[in-house]
Amino acid sequence: MGPLVSRVLVALVGLPLVLGLVYLGGWWLFALAALAAVLALHEYALMIRSLRPVILAAYAGALLSLVGASLGGLEWTVAGFLSTILLAFLLHWAGDTRQSATVSIASTVLGAGWIGLCLGHLILLREIPDDGRLATFTVLLAIWAGDIGAFFAGRLIGRHRLAPTLSPGKTWEGFLFGTAATIFVAFVALYDQ
Repeated sequence: MGPLVSRVLVALVGLPLVLGLVYLGGWWLFALAALAAVLALHEYALMIRSLRPVILAAYAGALLSLVGASLGGLEWTVAGFLSTILLAFLLHWAGDTRQSATVSIASTVLGAGWIGLCLGHLILLREIPDDGRLATFTVLLAIWAGDIGAFFAGRLIGRHRLAPTLSPGKTWEGFLFGTAATIFVAFVALYDQ
């Protein structure tokens, strides 16, 4: 199955499901964010396994960030994330690894922050009293538009590699078109608000 077919299949199933759960909000959105956090941290751990992250601490910190966002707001979201640092130190100390503590713990905290805080803010955004649903839909649709725009522009007109070592398929043309698509969708969705 090619990249285009897999993206279309994921969009046909995933788009209505994600938008439906965002519409419902509450614990439905929490469950979606928790699943996304676990899957994203799994991918992250595979990408940086040579750095020996304390991935259990990253899972715990990211999930505690989501719990904090659902139950207590921004302060609790940050508190959940900060638990990653303590857990990473404790688990790194208890474990037997040859990687330096600085590298291992830093890569752990980066993953928990990058994934847990971003998804926690999605929950916080949805909880804005009057326009939270619209703002969350706008963010998701703008991200998807940017991804789709970058994919097709990169495939059709992409010639200049963005980061050949890290991601050989990404092009500057795709990046620019994806950025323009993201801005356009956000502008259209929020123009008259």
